[in-house]
Amino acid sequence: MNAVSQDVLGGPEVLRLVERPRPVAGVSEIVVRVHAAGVNPTDWKHRAGLPWMAGPVPVLGWDVSGVVVEVGFGVTLFKPGDEVFGMLPYSHGAGAYAEYAKATARSFTRKPATVDHLQAGALPLAALTAHQALVDTANVLPGQRVLIHAAAGGVGHLAVQIAKARGAHVIGTASAGRHEWLRELGADELIDHRTTDFADVVDDVDVVLDPLADDVRTRSLGVLRQGGVLITLVAGNDLASAVAKAADLGVRLEGLVVEADHAGMRAIAELVEQGRLRPRVEATFPLAEAASAHVRGETGRTAGKLVLVVD
Repeated sequence: MNAVSQDVLGGPEVLRLVERPRPVAGVSEIVVRVHAAGVNPTDWKHRAGLPWMAGPVPVLGWDVSGVVVEVGFGVTLFKPGDEVFGMLPYSHGAGAYAEYAKATARSFTRKPATVDHLQAGALPLAALTAHQALVDTANVLPGQRVLIHAAAGGVGHLAVQIAKARGAHVIGTASAGRHEWLRELGADELIDHRTTDFADVVDDVDVVLDPLADDVRTRSLGVLRQGGVLITLVAGNDLASAVAKAADLGVRLEGLVVEADHAGMRAIAELVEQGRLRPRVEATFPLAEAASAHVRGETGRTAGKLVLVVD
């Protein structure tokens, strides 16, 4: 099969199309013919190297939408021919930038018929991150005030919709050009981070979702009401001091790393089927142009998601 790999850590130029053996399903595993693979910031961070990495990930990518071609012993959820989408186990289960990918069957769920593979491939990692933050960790309730930083980003624009589906009052930070679109997704208040300090205009918040860390995270603690929670997605440089400040203020700070989650994927699929969750795909790239997708993503200006079209 064709796959995108790298021999060394580095910039987008280290990514190259190679031929690799097609994976074989083991016990409790399925092999999926990949039609679309979402691109996420963690992809280029792994490509360049993270502190705990001993070397390059053989094949990057965690988001998969495609068709089951093989099932291993013990799998009862799927049969060959089923359309599925899901997240390969993070972070050890990478391998989506390829024509075929495998993982445990419960890393996937059935793809909703209301979206195509392109849209489904944009969802898993980012939507699971938002769902695990807002539902599993914060247990957002109707009427609560939720502040979502980088609301136009991959996680952010899905978090806006998930929080709104939970009945929350949603506040987002994003550049002014994204505001109209985010209102269409359900945001109630929007702050242009380029012109306005959110800490001057927001208070009494129940939940903050923070993908930025450092100064933004520290200042966000101050807008939480007593007993509120900030979920951070990045360790950052000031985590220890932020934890101490949270304790002083009587609020919680939780660090979240997304996990493969069958129940979470089923909940996401249900929201999609109800028309309450839709990804925005800003651009697509052929598998062989994964490096170009990374160049685009690393600008930090993507609204929504980038997706590799494999089939």
